[in-house]
Amino acid sequence: MNFQIRVENIKCGGCASTITSRLKALEGVTAVEVDIVQGMVSADAEEGLGELLTATLLNLGYPESGTAEGIAAAKAKAKSFVSCAVGRMKS
Repeated sequence: MNFQIRVENIKCGGCASTITSRLKALEGVTAVEVDIVQGMVSADAEEGLGELLTATLLNLGYPESGTAEGIAAAKAKAKSFVSCAVGRMKS
C-alpha cells in the first residue's frame, strides 16, 4: 500500500535522508521517497502502518501538515533541526 503524507519542516537533503532511513527501518516498509519541495513523504508499506508512519515522522520533528500547533509545532521544529543535522552527517 502506498501512503502519501504531507509534512512540515522538510528543508533539505539531510531532512530527507533522516526520514528515509528511519522509515525504511520500520518493519513492513519497503520503499520511501521524500519530495523536499512539496513536503511530501511517500512510503510503500503494509496496510495498517499509516499511524506508525505519521507517529514516527512526528517523533522526528516532521508532523503531518496541520496537526501541530503552538508549543507542539515549536517542539517539532526543534526536533527537525536535529534530525536534519543527523541526516547531513550520515549523507
